[in-house]
Amino acid sequence: MSFRNLLFPTDFTPHARSALKYAAAFARESGGKVVLFSVQTAKVPANLMTLPQRVLADQDTQWLSQLRKEVTELLSDPLFDGLEVEPVIVEGEPASEIAKAVRDSDIDLVTVVTHGRRGLARALFGSTAEEIIAEAPCPVLTIRPPQHDFIEHRGKSTRVRLNRILLATNFRPSSNAATHLAREMAEANGAELDAVYVIGDYFEQISVMFPEGGRSALSRMRDEVSQRMQSFAQEGAGRAKTHIAEGRPYAEIVRLAAHVDADLIVIGTTVHASLFGGAPALGSEIERVVRNAPCPVLCVPSGKVVTPLPAFSRSQPVPQPQM
Repeated sequence: MSFRNLLFPTDFTPHARSALKYAAAFARESGGKVVLFSVQTAKVPANLMTLPQRVLADQDTQWLSQLRKEVTELLSDPLFDGLEVEPVIVEGEPASEIAKAVRDSDIDLVTVVTHGRRGLARALFGSTAEEIIAEAPCPVLTIRPPQHDFIEHRGKSTRVRLNRILLATNFRPSSNAATHLAREMAEANGAELDAVYVIGDYFEQISVMFPEGGRSALSRMRDEVSQRMQSFAQEGAGRAKTHIAEGRPYAEIVRLAAHVDADLIVIGTTVHASLFGGAPALGSEIERVVRNAPCPVLCVPSGKVVTPLPAFSRSQPVPQPQM
């Protein structure tokens, strides 16, 4: 497991800096680089960092002088010592520009904080935040201070220190990449791996409304999940600990993460086409996990295929809850 190219979007606030230690730590472990990324509402000269100061003395360009100062100060952060760091400043809307930068710079991991102000705030609140996760063709690590973290400080540098990873799975194709990455990260860091499957509370509702058919479906679902989780536990040298819960998926995932003191939640993301022709959207349960998790959440895309509303596979007779 190696994240070599890291994208660190920032609006230069203390909140945004909370993601810096993650980007720096992953880059240091892989010998990779960090792209320090800023989105502005006006055009920024490509040679901003090397322009003579006199050019920025005009009243109309003072904001550029302030921007250059913020970039320079951030580049001097000790966490960047010894790392390759490339500042990239663009004009546009944060969500679309971040997604474009992921593709253009061959990014392996985006580290984002879920609050901020100015341009990044618009990118990381509400529907735009989910749009970034949905569109990025690489994993996105979401951080929501002041939650539990997994970065260890050693002098002026940081390193990844993962002790327990919680994988949220639904055994759909959308969770395959997340499962593979969670196993790799656990192996690489000597971390414990917990896996959870949540049987959605809608099964209980169906069994109440349609007692005979609903209860039968719920019983088959429990048996199927139990068998699959037993098989999962035996894979990968049998190191995974499995959990089966029933209820609202996001609530059970968040609850279990707190209970086992997880350092990281890993979850696969599926993109659904908008009913009204807008931007692709994530499942609501994933959104709620990101917003309520007690630790960082690693959202792993299943692929670039945009699907309509969830469909049941013919090879899987028992319905699967959407996450």
